[in-house]
Amino acid sequence: MKKLLLVVLLFVMSCAKAVDFSSLLLPEEEEIKIGKSYIPYAIEESDGLYPDKRVQEYVRRVGMSIARHTPRRLPYEFFVVNSDVVNAFALPGGPVFITRGLLLKLNTESELAGVLGHELGHINARHHAKFLEKMYAMNLLFNIGAVLLADKPYAQALLQFGQIGGQLLALKFSRDQEREADQLGVIYALKAGYDPSGLLGVFETFNKMERSSAPEWLQTHPLPQSRIKEVQEEIQRIKPSGSLISDTDEFQYIKRLLKETEGSYREFYAGKKAYRQKNYSLALSHFMRAVELYPNNYQARLYIAYILAKEGSLNKALEHAERAYQTEPKVFSTNYVYGFVLFRMGRYQESVQKLERAKKLIPDYADIYYYLGRDYEALGNISQAVYHYKTALELSKSEAEWSKDAYERLRRLQNM
Repeated sequence: MKKLLLVVLLFVMSCAKAVDFSSLLLPEEEEIKIGKSYIPYAIEESDGLYPDKRVQEYVRRVGMSIARHTPRRLPYEFFVVNSDVVNAFALPGGPVFITRGLLLKLNTESELAGVLGHELGHINARHHAKFLEKMYAMNLLFNIGAVLLADKPYAQALLQFGQIGGQLLALKFSRDQEREADQLGVIYALKAGYDPSGLLGVFETFNKMERSSAPEWLQTHPLPQSRIKEVQEEIQRIKPSGSLISDTDEFQYIKRLLKETEGSYREFYAGKKAYRQKNYSLALSHFMRAVELYPNNYQARLYIAYILAKEGSLNKALEHAERAYQTEPKVFSTNYVYGFVLFRMGRYQESVQKLERAKKLIPDYADIYYYLGRDYEALGNISQAVYHYKTALELSKSEAEWSKDAYERLRRLQNM
């Protein structure tokens, strides 16, 4: 990321006199790097990955069948995330996400193709990249880049997961950008052999939902009646013909798999609500029920592990942390909670391994640095302990529950 910022900084400096933001072009290589760096963050913001490999592989296969017909040769990736909100979104350079909530609302495979094609349209039209070009130019020209490059231990974390990152995950597109993504999505889906009217079926579902509770997708992808009419006109213009895929037995099978776990995720969200209200006993009962209904609900297991570890039931906490990690070993939350439980058990070297892995995935989470500081201090690595305590305090703005302890430990270690 330092290389990225320096590249953009030098480029902007050379163009600063003209101040023509439209002329700034983010290199495709850097666009891809940015998108990849935000994948772990997007997964956690969406309640994790849906832990059924059959569902993940199916959506990936449908997505790749469409992506093959896009003009940009990018490392496309497709993820089903656990969130129950009705949404789909993409990141620069190739990653596409669809929520469990939206999949459950779709009726046919061609509707899924319409959604994925639309998100691929945004990527291929460089809508995210254009946003980044504008933001980087503005930030650097107004010296925000100088702040990010300051000699602070958390500078790289802020570069990756600062204000721009939050805006990327909730990027609101213009009407012209939505129209362009619709048109491209229709073309891509048709080239892949899908009935392009699938996107119209999605719009119809959203219109029905809007009467009661508007889907999240509409907050970032406005749906005026003109968009529906324009998609209809685009389909009439291209005159699709031949044998086109409307639906498949596999789509309906995948949807049945999702429906089977709805009860588990209702319990999970009830548990999250109780947890936010600090009613930990009630939260624990909901999370326990969630894993009874669906043993692979690894996010529920992580909450169970965390609560039990805080209560001192370390062996039981470890069982759930290990099971969650076995289910999804490559995501941030399983590594972080596993590392936290190992720290509480005094298994410091093992804890370091998991927490360092979590830190690479999401480098701006203050708690990781605090517990790594505790691990390194216990292992006698004073320089690493000092570094991590400093970073934890900077990232948390000294407002975390462990801030006082971190200050005291840092003061003592620096006076040694």
